[in-house]
Amino acid sequence: MEIKVYQDKEKVAEEFSKYFKDKSSTQKPFHVALSGGSTPKIVFDVLAERFADTIDWNLIHFYWGDERCVAPDDDESNYKMTVDHLLSKISISQENIHRIKGEENPKEEAKRYGELLEDILPQELNLPQFDLVILGMGDDGHTASIFPHELKLWVSPDNCEVAIHPESGQLRVSLTGRIINNAKTVTFLVTGENKAEKVKLIIDREEGYLDYPASHVSPKTKDLVWFLDAAAAKQLTLDQS
Repeated sequence: MEIKVYQDKEKVAEEFSKYFKDKSSTQKPFHVALSGGSTPKIVFDVLAERFADTIDWNLIHFYWGDERCVAPDDDESNYKMTVDHLLSKISISQENIHRIKGEENPKEEAKRYGELLEDILPQELNLPQFDLVILGMGDDGHTASIFPHELKLWVSPDNCEVAIHPESGQLRVSLTGRIINNAKTVTFLVTGENKAEKVKLIIDREEGYLDYPASHVSPKTKDLVWFLDAAAAKQLTLDQS
């Protein structure tokens, strides 16, 4: 596990964007699962503004780690957020954009998307393998759309599951642990003081940490990187960049 701490979420976005450029500069297809949330939104803005012409976007294949079961033009759609802040501002083939269809029947869409991953992604250990999975973490310790009350979904034998938001009851389609942990690299983008308690509990493996889905992120390659701002990392005893 590698932990990178920066002074604020804007610096996190800048440094992660540089990291993304370096990771994806392989001269071959690069498969990445995206996250929703406020920090990825800033990352997408930075990528669009500073790297639109320096990344070969037609080698990048975009997927989503989770999606709300809403239409693609709904303001709650992770896909729409990515289009607004990144995809509409770069030159990329539509064939490289593999969205979860939130407007479809959730169970059927989870099955379809799981099969799409099997068909398109390279295989490692007989499972689809992303080059990079980008995750966020909620202040309740959830990641992707696996929430503490549905921790069993993390160990599902399926590639994707239908999750239920614990407060709103909103349905979501989410990658499961078998796909997330099979990625070559997994990164967390976590900012804000409201995340600090869970960041410390999970990274320091304090009592009860396994109750939270984010603590189960442990890629088989062991290439796990946390990008934190100072507020999210304030309870950790780390040197800050």
